Amino acid sequence: MSPRDDAELIFLHPGAQTADSVLERLLAFVDDAHRSIDLAVYDAHLADGRAQRLIATLDAAEARGVRVRAIYNEDAADRRHEATAPPSGPSLLPLLREAVPAKAIDGVPDLMHHKYVIRDRSSVWTGSANWTDNSWDAQENVLVMLHNPPLADAFTRDFEQLWSREQVEGSGAFDDDVDPMQFAGAPVRARALFAPGRGRAISQLFASRIGQATTRVRVCSPVITSTPILATLAEVIDDERCDVRVVVDGPMMQRAIDQWRRDGRASWKVPLFERMERAGVVQRKPSSPFGAAGVRDYMHAKVLVADDFTLLGSYNCSHSGESNAENVVELRSAAFAAQCATFVDDVFSRYR
Repeated sequence: MSPRDDAELIFLHPGAQTADSVLERLLAFVDDAHRSIDLAVYDAHLADGRAQRLIATLDAAEARGVRVRAIYNEDAADRRHEATAPPSGPSLLPLLREAVPAKAIDGVPDLMHHKYVIRDRSSVWTGSANWTDNSWDAQENVLVMLHNPPLADAFTRDFEQLWSREQVEGSGAFDDDVDPMQFAGAPVRARALFAPGRGRAISQLFASRIGQATTRVRVCSPVITSTPILATLAEVIDDERCDVRVVVDGPMMQRAIDQWRRDGRASWKVPLFERMERAGVVQRKPSSPFGAAGVRDYMHAKVLVADDFTLLGSYNCSHSGESNAENVVELRSAAFAAQCATFVDDVFSRYR
């Protein structure tokens, strides 16, 4: 990152980095707090040593006068969301509840699916990676640190809604344009959107950016089940309108396809996805079966590049994602988009 950059990208590939190295980046982000840390986490399962280091860093922040708060998804036995991986390993949440003021957000029927940290209402850590060992060392994920007070204010507004209401419903009913940031020496226009309040707007925005693209579309998402996104992708691919590459998680996507086939109302989606695959622009990661014991090595990145637009955050390109508590940051930057497109191309080539 150059001294003027307001955005830092972190790309995670299986085996390319260790869980400890990602933890170091997260701890450094938290360590720089002077006034406040607000964190929202869906899944937090870390090995004991990493969990203790994270808790110790939060304790140290409180000891120097930083206000620390946490919200997390309330675990439920009934998981009806096609792109929701089951937790694994020892949970960090009991330690988190003991260490800092924390609230459980009711995740039934819709998940508190965020993975963000707001520091001093001026910087945000967000992206697709949960706080788990395998998220950091065995999955594809995209993380971004954004240093922009108006953007941090938007995330704080979402956090305050969830903190005060203690439920997903009713949160995120706003979206904010933010002051221009800098990346690679050029100004970047950005905005933040939150679901469920803007859930339909998020899926429509993804579809619109795909439909308007003239040179390239790059997508990583565990599944693609949102009707506007799926239909627009199929149309763009069929028209050969631009260069398209899409990567999904194999077992998760197959699970969604099987659900479509069983559900007569959604069975029409199957030929759309199959047509995309026949065009040779979709790759499935052959990860460990969904829900199986062992390594959680899903293709978990959530990023869209459409020409010079990049959309990334916690949102899967899924119908259920419209109803979850999710976040998406949209940035318009040729340099930023180029880096994210290269990431998708690397993942696509790995599973080709």
